[in-house]
Amino acid sequence: MLNDIENDALLNGEEPFASEEKIHEITAVDGMYQNWFLDYASYVILERAVPAIEDGLKPVQRRILHAMKEMDDGRFNKVANIIGQTMQYHPHGDASIGDAIVNLGQKDLLIETQGNWGDVRTGDSAAAARYIEARLSKFALDVVYNPDTTVWQASYDGRKNEPVTLPVKFPLLLAQGVEGIAVGLSTKIMPHNFKELIRASIDVLKKRPTQLYPDFLTAGMIDVTDYKGGARGSRIRIRATIEKVDKTLLIIRDVPYGTTTTALMESIVKASENNKIKIKKVIDNTAANVEIHVQLPPGVSPDLTIDALYAFTDCEVSMSPNTCVIIDDKPHFLTVDEVLKISTQKTVDLLQSELEIKMAELDYKWHMSSLEKIFIENRIYRKIEECETWEAVLEAIDKGLKPFKKLLRREVTTEDILRLTEIKIKRISKFDSFKADEYIKKLEEEMAETADNLANIIRFSIAYFENLLKKYGAGRDRKTQIRTFDVITAQKVAIANQKLYVNRADGFVGYGLKKDEFVTDCSDMDDVIAITKDGKFRVTRIAEKTFVGKDVIYAGIYNKNDEHMVYNMIYVDGSSGISYAKRFSVNGITRDKEYDLTKATNGTKVHYLTANPNSESEVVNITLTPTSTARVKTFDFDFAELLIKGKGSMGNVVTKYPVKKIVQKSRGESTLGGREIYYDEVIGRLNTESRGKYLGSFNTDDSILVIYKDGSYELTSFDLTNHYDVANMEIILKFDSERVISAIHIDGESKNTYVKRFKIETTTIGKRFVFISENKGSKLLAVSTQPEPQAEIKFQRDKKSEKEVETILLNAFIDVKGWKATGNRLNYYKIFSVNLTKSVADEVEAKPVKGLATRRLAKVAANPVVNNSELAELPVDSQNIDKLISVESVQVSNSIEEKPKKRQLNLF
Repeated sequence: MLNDIENDALLNGEEPFASEEKIHEITAVDGMYQNWFLDYASYVILERAVPAIEDGLKPVQRRILHAMKEMDDGRFNKVANIIGQTMQYHPHGDASIGDAIVNLGQKDLLIETQGNWGDVRTGDSAAAARYIEARLSKFALDVVYNPDTTVWQASYDGRKNEPVTLPVKFPLLLAQGVEGIAVGLSTKIMPHNFKELIRASIDVLKKRPTQLYPDFLTAGMIDVTDYKGGARGSRIRIRATIEKVDKTLLIIRDVPYGTTTTALMESIVKASENNKIKIKKVIDNTAANVEIHVQLPPGVSPDLTIDALYAFTDCEVSMSPNTCVIIDDKPHFLTVDEVLKISTQKTVDLLQSELEIKMAELDYKWHMSSLEKIFIENRIYRKIEECETWEAVLEAIDKGLKPFKKLLRREVTTEDILRLTEIKIKRISKFDSFKADEYIKKLEEEMAETADNLANIIRFSIAYFENLLKKYGAGRDRKTQIRTFDVITAQKVAIANQKLYVNRADGFVGYGLKKDEFVTDCSDMDDVIAITKDGKFRVTRIAEKTFVGKDVIYAGIYNKNDEHMVYNMIYVDGSSGISYAKRFSVNGITRDKEYDLTKATNGTKVHYLTANPNSESEVVNITLTPTSTARVKTFDFDFAELLIKGKGSMGNVVTKYPVKKIVQKSRGESTLGGREIYYDEVIGRLNTESRGKYLGSFNTDDSILVIYKDGSYELTSFDLTNHYDVANMEIILKFDSERVISAIHIDGESKNTYVKRFKIETTTIGKRFVFISENKGSKLLAVSTQPEPQAEIKFQRDKKSEKEVETILLNAFIDVKGWKATGNRLNYYKIFSVNLTKSVADEVEAKPVKGLATRRLAKVAANPVVNNSELAELPVDSQNIDKLISVESVQVSNSIEEKPKKRQLNLF
């Protein structure tokens, strides 16, 4: 390029200045492009966009961490100050440094943050640098820094030194992930789970195969079918978790990695405008957790809407990982496992370097301590008293040490002698030979330990990683669920995370009234119905505390789609004094609007009210006041004689005389018939919409049996508001007191394995009972409710024998006993696995398909040999299903020893 003098010469029409030292050559434009472009591309790749394999950091990140270490005093520093400190090393503006600090802080690994650092889920930006603070985490201080093993270079202006790379002893690149766009190439490395990375590094050192998959702070689900180790050409699909609350409401509980709640909602609105999905409204209720409500219009299938959300919106995104890193100043394309192996080996090398440095320091301390002990104990310092020159002093000390040099591990140098001359008289006078020996002995033990670690560096490295896992692994479990998206099978379980309470006198309901009367478990998405003594009611969204009217006589969870919930009520009209009885359901309401169940006259009062989830009728005994003129002052009233009407109906006259009290005499059967109950295994809820596993037809006194993996069982009602813990459940089915449960369990105290068969003898609803040993370490291995279950057991007869497999029929092994019995012991030396299989008699299992089809399949299950003519006589389902069941051949042998025949039930 031309200098200022040459530019002036050209402007004046003169020849540019030339000298003997500098001769300018004319370069063609294509040559300039070729040279300058390559220089620029190399700079962007090496110094800005792509991380180094050694520490997994881009230059700006490395300089930030170095500057923070220089500033570190254990307290938080303003980010603005950190930016200023970093600018001594980073030759770019403060904006790029600030963005990089925020990015590091949001990863929650190397930097502890204070203040508003933004939210990667919503896309909210961090506050200004002058308002937020940061400091290095304990993990960063332990893992990232060591000045003794750091290679240094001059900063861009030559005023200071900065690290070429930081000595990171951890696969940081894979833990944080990185994305960068350079000139001619890019990199996109997904973040991985902290614990899984450490365990994988240990597997590398133990020469075991490794397999790593991404894990995101934004949670969600990921399909890694085409991950291919994060190499070029790989692909992953990431989905948000969508929860079905009911037919009209879906809740998005997280956002896919790389998107935000705002972008997600915009994509849903756009898809709706393009008629790809049908929605009523989208509401963002995100606070501490992501919560986007997608409200559906009536008649729209929530299942089909979920599929459409994944297909046409940002509820599912696709990414193409590209693991590109800098190795020896050149970009390389690797896989995640290759990066892990390089990082793990780098950690081993750094640990070895640290041990070698430590060994040298210990050796020096031992040498000087031994030399000092010899110098003082043998009073060599007295030989210098008469020396007149410095050289004579050094010579006298060296001569005095000569007889003892053979006790040392290396030669005595002039520097060593100079150190001896610096010992103060006070120290010599207080010298303790015993303490000196103890100190030297301790140094020798440390040296022996360090030498052993150096000789077994792999063992030492494994222990180092295990210590990292123990020290920093708490709270770093996997957040992203690994799934296959070919078939949608998983939604987030709706957890009963609140409890409903009521203050009847003051008229408040909510989950914050913990000192008042408990009503039921609920979720924070439920509606509450409350009926007061004056015959009025309202439905409101559950909250911490809501006023619904004084003198509450009933409060519960309201489900507008529950047609079986019927209320039986008797009230006295305030103007006429006549008592009326009515049976009604509550449908078609407006939330927070007050409704009247009576004639709405002054003085009206409710005598009697019950809520019946399965439309049960009842007989009540009514007692009139002693002063009434009625001849019969006590009589029964049967609600079964009333029709179920709307909430606004007046009801039928019960009596015109004053009523003293009403008590329930008996409870009747369901007026609307048994309720067909299904269990949705995805969200853990009961329903009557034929979703999930069919449990049966339920009447008033029926209940549900739940058997848990921890060896306990529970009887629950069939209320549709029930929540079930899917992850910890083993079996759920309609309760039958004659059903036999077979279980195999380990007693935690004796370590013996037992088989037991029992019937449920308790009748308490909502209480869990443990049917295995309650000793610590007890475990349920297998459980079955099949009539004749078989157990396939892999075991070892004694210490020297080979593994064997044996199949036993549990009902032949042990008789039915009490539910508290321990059972019969399995007399094997060691049991490796237990698998329950169905016997021939258990093979056919009823699986209903909507409505009356249930009875068809039940008949097939009850009668193993069924022909088509018998099948044709069964009632036709209300749905127009042309082919419901096709039974080509069903033959069941009565012999247990015979293998089950192949049977086929085709459901259309």
